[in-house]
Amino acid sequence: MATTLELSKDHLMTRSNAQMDSTLKDNTWTLRQKLALTCRILFDNGHDSGLAGQITARGEQPGSFYTQQLGLGFDEITASNLLLVNEDLEVLEGHGMPNPANRFHTWVYRARPDVQCIIHTHPTHIAALSMLEVPLDISHMDLTPLYEDCAFLKDWPGVPVGNEEGEIISGALGDKRAILLSHHGQLSTGSTVEEACVISVLIERAAKLQLLAMSAGQIKPIPAHLGNEAHDWVSRPKRHSAAFNYYVRRTLNQHVDCLV
Repeated sequence: MATTLELSKDHLMTRSNAQMDSTLKDNTWTLRQKLALTCRILFDNGHDSGLAGQITARGEQPGSFYTQQLGLGFDEITASNLLLVNEDLEVLEGHGMPNPANRFHTWVYRARPDVQCIIHTHPTHIAALSMLEVPLDISHMDLTPLYEDCAFLKDWPGVPVGNEEGEIISGALGDKRAILLSHHGQLSTGSTVEEACVISVLIERAAKLQLLAMSAGQIKPIPAHLGNEAHDWVSRPKRHSAAFNYYVRRTLNQHVDCLV
């Protein structure tokens, strides 16, 4: 006989969160492996744009971070060919050079001690939306992890290889987890690699849905209190980890070489 049909929504949400925390399993990938897996996941989810885009994660040494070497596409990144660089983009470990645009990652890390991973890409639908100079419009349940959590930089500051662009982008990001950059692309952050990866996959889907909806009519907003409720419901470490693990299982069917 059912025993939960009289319980409140708040009670059921609290109960479900506790069950997820005790049931959903964490992964055992190393930081390097998570970054390599994320590169392949992004490649498989439409974030490929030649050599454009960077992924970084804080290193063990203060002021250092891991990133891919310039000249390799996301589908070529492995755990062993990543670089460890300092804030001046000098290579501490590995061979090759980082993308000079990694400079603005330093500014984000300095402004946001909570951020452990940054992903910047130019996926097709984000790039198309960025050309319209309109912010991301979150109006669907699946997209609510980005509800009131995606900033917008309307004015393009040019190629982000200078300190000026770092100040502008980090300032525009503020305390949000993601930002849409006009005439450019997207930047997603996370307190873990898993979180940043999931947010990056989601923001491209959000842009695709927005463009589809805009072509059919006017997008209708969702109630703010429900958007915030859904944001907090999905934006939990266990949920991000479970989603990342799912993407990993899919991507390893094609990219098992990235773990070496």
